[in-house]
Amino acid sequence: MWFVMPPLEGDSWTALSDGPLPIEAASSWVVRPDCGAVVVFNGTARDHSTGRDDVDRLEFEAYEEHVVPRFDALIEAARAKWPDIGRMVMIHRVGHVPVTESAVIVAVSSPHRGSAFEAARFGIDTLKSTVPIWKKERWDGGESWGLEPQHIEEIAPE
Repeated sequence: MWFVMPPLEGDSWTALSDGPLPIEAASSWVVRPDCGAVVVFNGTARDHSTGRDDVDRLEFEAYEEHVVPRFDALIEAARAKWPDIGRMVMIHRVGHVPVTESAVIVAVSSPHRGSAFEAARFGIDTLKSTVPIWKKERWDGGESWGLEPQHIEEIAPE
């Protein structure tokens, strides 16, 4: 199991983990004296998806050597859009993720809530289309790597 620790320097924390995600540590790590807003998105594994009411297992697979560089580029793009961002975290889990456990964390701090909310939303939405991580669902009667093909896009420059 990979042990995910916050960095000792810098304002970005990006990682993959094959175990439970450090939600509380991420929430605490983004706090800075000059930032009055912290937004944490915690994406958890759920027991259903479109047309499937009985999902009992999720599994995530990643093209590992490309994930952290893309997380870093995504954070750089967020900072270009919201220059007042203090710290930002992007951590995704790989392997088996039981229902109700965290699959992804995006945490952002900024002086004011608007930038923090918008940057966190941008982070999770852009991650879904630009980072090579795939989800497999298992349900009573089958399993699938997704309902539709997933095409990885480039992070759009501003």
